[in-house]
Amino acid sequence: MGEDGGQLRWGVRRRLEFIDFRLFWDGRFNRSDLSATFAISAQQASADIAQYEKIAPANLRYDRAEKAYVRTAAFEPVLIGESIERYLLQLVAIENRWMRPEDTWFNTVPPVEVITLGRRPTDPEVLLRVLDAIGRRQEIDIVYASLTGSTQPARTIAPHALSHSAGRWYIRSWSRDHNDFRDYNLNRIATVSAHRPATVDPSLDFEWVHKINLDIRPNPELTAERQIAVAAEHGMTDGRLLRPCRLSLSFYLMSEYNLDVEPGVLKPEKQQIVLHNREEVIQARALSRQMSVEALARAAAGGTT
Repeated sequence: MGEDGGQLRWGVRRRLEFIDFRLFWDGRFNRSDLSATFAISAQQASADIAQYEKIAPANLRYDRAEKAYVRTAAFEPVLIGESIERYLLQLVAIENRWMRPEDTWFNTVPPVEVITLGRRPTDPEVLLRVLDAIGRRQEIDIVYASLTGSTQPARTIAPHALSHSAGRWYIRSWSRDHNDFRDYNLNRIATVSAHRPATVDPSLDFEWVHKINLDIRPNPELTAERQIAVAAEHGMTDGRLLRPCRLSLSFYLMSEYNLDVEPGVLKPEKQQIVLHNREEVIQARALSRQMSVEALARAAAGGTT
């Protein structure tokens, strides 16, 4: 669209997004909102409003009584539509006190309630040291609270990636103690110490490297109407969603949505979607893990990991 929205300079586009945002969420804005938020002159704010009117003339009109630009009945977001989920997540962040309202573009925050059990805040020092180890290809010593029954808190790992699932952050790492690749919950790492050069090759983490399409479909035990609703909610095409996923992360996605449970065990209302290729995914994950174990064992036997 050239200067009409597609290739605007970054600063101008941000200010026009702000106009789009305020019209969407508040239904109104005025020139001083733009000036105060971006520390620009009234003249520049007027120029930005004129630019927005050029892009979307049907989206706003000036209300002399309110002394503000207001949203019209024909309004359609032209700049924030594709990123609307980002702003919904900001509401979650505000409610969880991860962000302050003044750090966002919201003038007023709509009533919102976020239900979560909550977790302790991530230790910035732990995260910093983990990120350094990933970026510099290092192994580190950690004190870790395991749920597998191990009584030894000390671990030596070589992290190579971060992952996130169901509100938890994980560190994908090679474990010196087990000589395999595992996930470590970031918030269970108490301390990090002793950075050393890592000798393990992260490309041997085949569960991480390899991806598979999860063939997700509505539970056939649901009524036809509910199957249609479930398909629409998940953006399925012809009643099917192919979700590319790293093999190592398929475990978490399957657990979160009960896709690891054999269909028919749970009530269909509790298992609204099913994994059509469940056995294929489980077998591929096991095979990739075994390949990694064998490759690491060969590397160790050759004098390196």
